[in-house]
Amino acid sequence: MLAAASRARAAGASLKVGFVSPRTGPLASFGETDAFIVDLARKALAGGLDVNGTSYAVDLLDRDTQSDPARAGQLAKSLINDDGVDLILATSTPEVVNPVADAAEAAGVPCLSTVMPWEAWYFGRGAKPGAPSPFKWTYHFSFGVAEFAGCYASQWGSGIATNKTVGVMYPNDADGNAIRAHLAPALQKAGFTVIDPGPYEDGTNDYSAQIAVFKKNHCEIFNTFPIPPDFATFWRQAAQQGYSRIVKIAQTAKTGLFPSSIEALGALGYNISSGCYWHRDFPYSSALTGLDGKALADGYEKSTGRQWTQQLGASLALVDAGVAALKASGNPKDKAAVAHALSTLQTTTMVGKLDFTKGPVPNVCATPIIGTQWVKARVGKFKLDYVITENAGDRSVPVSAKLHPYS
Repeated sequence: MLAAASRARAAGASLKVGFVSPRTGPLASFGETDAFIVDLARKALAGGLDVNGTSYAVDLLDRDTQSDPARAGQLAKSLINDDGVDLILATSTPEVVNPVADAAEAAGVPCLSTVMPWEAWYFGRGAKPGAPSPFKWTYHFSFGVAEFAGCYASQWGSGIATNKTVGVMYPNDADGNAIRAHLAPALQKAGFTVIDPGPYEDGTNDYSAQIAVFKKNHCEIFNTFPIPPDFATFWRQAAQQGYSRIVKIAQTAKTGLFPSSIEALGALGYNISSGCYWHRDFPYSSALTGLDGKALADGYEKSTGRQWTQQLGASLALVDAGVAALKASGNPKDKAAVAHALSTLQTTTMVGKLDFTKGPVPNVCATPIIGTQWVKARVGKFKLDYVITENAGDRSVPVSAKLHPYS
């Protein structure tokens, strides 16, 4: 009778997990693979999640922020107050992640997030350097300034001769301000001269002033962290005004991460470099689905007819880590237990090993950035190949190509 009672309790146990990302709007390129990932996760969890002998039915509730920070916060509050979620997963840029994390922190609901510089997440939400963490419920794994700086120093020193003068274009938003405050000094310390014409507003449509500054200073390296539509506007103007012909290394972040945004640039997109937070050649697998990088990428391309993107691995890593925390909690219905499990989480995901006990600050686990470049595809049905050009952030990742000059 005890066994029957235990099975009855297990049959009625259930969990609700929110998954929040930008599917539409200016940041839609980040969310274009998320429907596929959510479907994979639902199938993998269809038989329930076993925690300490109890099988929990898992309802994964995915939500589209439409790239609107206010909507992101509203969706998080609705998941908390209306749906009664046990855990929220959020991904892709401060415009999504920070308002979701803030809502979860205020409500005392565990939240795990990824894919935005951790400095913009931690300090951008009010934490102070050297002070105790103000966060109890929210946790984040992602790259940070140190990872960008290490990748860029390796990438830019990989054999292309330049004058080491870097034109930077950082917007007046959470990403741009965090990068300006922390990355620019790191680049200068590494021996680069940084030319910054100052912050600009998202949605700017005339970059003539910035382009003039870059041309005047003969900036042979270019680096930027804009929302994708802004970079497309800037780069076309840079070509029209002759700056792109000066550039030997065009290094983008937050934009130029996905084939759709590079293809939209036509020939101007070839040989743009970026930092990669996941690649199909990463030597890691998903504990939840059993898929390795190649199988994940191939499955996506077969299912959708579209080229794989690095967000595939990042979003699956987020789900994997969330599931690992629910298991490690011992009682996934106990929100404090889940938050504690996140604070000590050690697991391996598609993006590599996560260890929240190492910092660099409380509530954060730093993950690598790997140097990559978009080149014209020689074979296959897609126009572009995304090749790995350096691996200073994770020597387990195989390098497949040398960096080519942009112009």
